[in-house]
Amino acid sequence: MKLQLFLLWIPLFICAQQAPQLDYYLPNSTDYNSEISTPESVIGHQVGEWHITHDKLLQYFQTLASESDRIKLENRGVTFEGRPLILLTISDPNNLKKLEKIRTAHVQATEGNDFMGTADRPVVVYQGFSIHGNEASGSNAALLLAYHLAASESLEVKTLLKNTVILFDPALNPDGLQRFAHWANTNKNINLNPDPNDREYHEDWPGGRTNHYWFDMNRDWLPVQLPESRARINTFHRWMPNILTDHHEMGTNSSFFFQPGIPSRTHPLTPELNQQLTKEIGTYHAAAFDDIGSLYYSEENYDDFYYGKGSTFPDINGSIGILFEQASSRGHIQESDNGLLTFPFTIKNQLTAGLSTLKAALNMREKLLQYQYDFFNNARKEAKALDQEAYIFGAPNDPAKAFHLAEILERHQIEIRALKNDISLGGKVYPKASAYLVPKKQKNSRLLKAMFERRTTFRDSLFYDISAWTLPLAFDLNFTDKGKMKYADQSMLPELPQGQVSQKSDYAYIMPWSDYYSPKALNILFQKNVRVKMALQPFSSRSKSFDYGSILVPVQNQAHSSEKIHKILEKAAKESHLVVYGLPTGVTSGPDLGSNNFRTLTKPNIALIVGPGIDAYDAGEIWHLMDTRYAIQTTKLNVSRLNQSRLNRYNCIILPNTYGLDSKAANKLKKWVEDGGTLIAYQNALKWLKKNNIFPMELISTTLEAKDINFENRSKFKGAQGLGGAIFEAKIDRSHPINFGYENDNLALFRNTTIFIKADKNSYNNPIQYTQNPLLSGYCSKENLELIKNTVPFKVVRHGLGKIVGFTDNTNFRAFWYGTNKLLLNALFFRDEY
Repeated sequence: MKLQLFLLWIPLFICAQQAPQLDYYLPNSTDYNSEISTPESVIGHQVGEWHITHDKLLQYFQTLASESDRIKLENRGVTFEGRPLILLTISDPNNLKKLEKIRTAHVQATEGNDFMGTADRPVVVYQGFSIHGNEASGSNAALLLAYHLAASESLEVKTLLKNTVILFDPALNPDGLQRFAHWANTNKNINLNPDPNDREYHEDWPGGRTNHYWFDMNRDWLPVQLPESRARINTFHRWMPNILTDHHEMGTNSSFFFQPGIPSRTHPLTPELNQQLTKEIGTYHAAAFDDIGSLYYSEENYDDFYYGKGSTFPDINGSIGILFEQASSRGHIQESDNGLLTFPFTIKNQLTAGLSTLKAALNMREKLLQYQYDFFNNARKEAKALDQEAYIFGAPNDPAKAFHLAEILERHQIEIRALKNDISLGGKVYPKASAYLVPKKQKNSRLLKAMFERRTTFRDSLFYDISAWTLPLAFDLNFTDKGKMKYADQSMLPELPQGQVSQKSDYAYIMPWSDYYSPKALNILFQKNVRVKMALQPFSSRSKSFDYGSILVPVQNQAHSSEKIHKILEKAAKESHLVVYGLPTGVTSGPDLGSNNFRTLTKPNIALIVGPGIDAYDAGEIWHLMDTRYAIQTTKLNVSRLNQSRLNRYNCIILPNTYGLDSKAANKLKKWVEDGGTLIAYQNALKWLKKNNIFPMELISTTLEAKDINFENRSKFKGAQGLGGAIFEAKIDRSHPINFGYENDNLALFRNTTIFIKADKNSYNNPIQYTQNPLLSGYCSKENLELIKNTVPFKVVRHGLGKIVGFTDNTNFRAFWYGTNKLLLNALFFRDEY
């Protein structure tokens, strides 16, 4: 009995004790400047006792910068919720005095100038923490690491700072960090409870991982669609760091991971020397963790393939990206397979990795500087040997979409050129006004290739993230890699087109539907109570052709005068960057403007179902699209309120990818659809609707059996049959309203599901259908490739007075798949016409 009581007492004592003191975390042999404030003296608690909130984190770093001549603090912008995106530059005071000179010299080494040697050049390290807000040990460790660098009087730290410039990003995701800290702190017990079932360790939906719009920002380093990403990418390219570290957390029952990842899953464009240097840096981490007795591992679980992650993006930019993954306490203390996992322990491990990174950078300084110079020098040689000189991309009738791809390139400091004249290549037209030329022979040629290449062969069949992201395909643009520099005009910075009304009319106006921002303009008209119609057929008037879906605004029988209509259209055109055409007559070469082939449209009143059971990423992408791009008011309807809400105030409900809702929700939605509503459902929501007898569809499933696969390789076999993210080609029926606004007969779709819907026997019910040879880029198993052929990613089922619209694919993937956004908008605005 005494032994049993003793064993019980141990965890109770541990759970009740206070957070460790500062010496638990910091090196033992270091003296600290007493004039520099400790974290505890500013934030009011010892690091690890509570989760740091972003406001307190900001307060501490402002204090630290004001007290230390080793730190320069800058604000690079704000998050969606208005929190500062701060950066600390930490170095020797003499370095900070000549910081711009150091930066310029460092970057010049990547520009093709003669190598200046390494003798007097500091190595540059970018340390980033907690891009996933609920992986909070990173940002909490940042407090201690910055204090150590600011206050330590040791020769080791002084030598480090003399030879290193540290770009210190303590909170890569301020909004998510704040959200998670609030959860963890408000659910903390005075007597800490390590039971994994406790509420503290299970956040409410959507959790603190994501930013304001529920994006995983560690997938946005390449597409840079979010303000947080744009701030750090600007810092990256301004400085071109030699090492970038990305501090994360993983499952509670794990230990600590550092790169390199699985060797066979490294992107082929990443030089082998990059991985060798990564492994050498890893020896410093291993030694540091050996010293403190913490378990760790490497070369498992994680890969280096998708260049949109923080630890992989540097690898295509002459830097060394390092991923750290610490087992997460997810609160303050939690039981794990490795014993009690405390929050302070996770912080100490992250601090240890931060210190070992800096030690490696100092000792490997010359190697890292030489590697960076060679990387860009070799890239220039590769580009010079290419037969083709340039990429060209554009959209004949959608300059805004082409602009947004050019904007991504510009943010990555990739040179862009205008065209001298309109050109035609490979059967595609590239108008000067809406196309761009990108020289292949430039500094960031490898990054450019990674953005534009189409790849379908791989060393491995498993991927931690997506296997394809070809940007011109994502934007549904005409593009070629066979451009010539003779087509190029001067260098340019991309600009959005200026919207305008071509001329005032007292009869009618036409707005083409081909522009990316046409839905935004249409929404403005609805908000202003303007009556609008939509063309079911192409027509032309006064030498101008108008395609399917063009929007007609009659001037007569409106609630506004002709002058007011003109002003509203000017506002819509300007804010939506498109041209509206005034017509003096209803006579056209096709259906006249009074024809029944122009159908009256009604305003969509939209609800987006969110909450437990819904994929937060998918829901956030839709919310972001509607709110920030099109300014379309969308009610976020929580699952828990679905049964209590009066759904008749909505005529459109969007059901994102879901893990499954209850049967009551199914019955409520079914009744709403029968009464005339349009339900738009994505991916696994279709399976849930089918299970509840709401959405009949015939699925094609695999019959693949595991033969000659041993037990050890079973996970690899199963994983290879998944579809983590690849690009497929579909043929489209441009006369169907779901495809209005598209110019080509083929469309590139992003797919990360294995839901294969059999085509309808009537071809007109298959307006989007995968081709016989659909794989454009990315990995797909042979079995899945056979299954997807000629299936349909879009299906409509009628129920009573309403309908259900099903998409098997994500049309809004990570905010950069501009090319298929319009499918969702067509489903909303043209819901009564298909």
